Amino acid sequence: MEYGKDYGKPEMMAAAIIREIQEDDVVFHGLASSTPMVAMKAAKALGKEFTYVTLSDGLDHDWSNPPTVASTLTFNTYGGSVATFGLDEIFDLFASGKGDIAFLSCLQIDKTGKIAMSVLGGPDYDHPKLRGPGGAGSATLTPITPRTTIWKCNHDKRTMVENVVFATTSPDVNKMFTLITPLCIFRKPAGEKLLKLDCIYPYTTIDEVKENTGWEIDETEVPVMDPPTEEELAAIKMVDPNNILAYEF
Repeated sequence: MEYGKDYGKPEMMAAAIIREIQEDDVVFHGLASSTPMVAMKAAKALGKEFTYVTLSDGLDHDWSNPPTVASTLTFNTYGGSVATFGLDEIFDLFASGKGDIAFLSCLQIDKTGKIAMSVLGGPDYDHPKLRGPGGAGSATLTPITPRTTIWKCNHDKRTMVENVVFATTSPDVNKMFTLITPLCIFRKPAGEKLLKLDCIYPYTTIDEVKENTGWEIDETEVPVMDPPTEEELAAIKMVDPNNILAYEF
């Protein structure tokens, strides 16, 4: 563990994700999403009532199955599902207003919430320094989801940039948009255009967040999020005995 006696960055981020889920939510996360996967299973272990859909096509899988690999396109999120639910149906669900929160990630993000998932660097789109997986779920879901939440397991100026050059998608100005990192949480309230620093974690400072963020942060004082509770840590440990949560850190 990096911080305190019982938790580090992975557990803090998982707790932050767990706390975003509200009772009766319809919750989605995509591929390569080991951090939210463990957090979702832990939220179920804590007794939160919500519907859990993923790109594995599983609907409300048996959360007590401990993940053995970091992939989220496996038995990890499919075994014991009550039904199959394809990606096209997930898009229809959220487009019809029946989805509540989507946990998505990115290669880069800027202060307006625009994210890059397609290309980074290079002279133009056809000759990038790095070509990513593209839009898929993020391009479809971000504009229509009531509470889009971006999670990113590193926080630095290469990732949190002043302006994304090629935006794969951007949030609807009229919807809530959240960014969860290993240091803090940013939020763009509905009706506003820019991300604002919402809170920091117990082991960091506003100065450290500013030093590692590529855009200017105006906030000088924000709340400190409570560390993971004993109950949250116990739930994480119970559903993740193989410590898949640490994979992305």
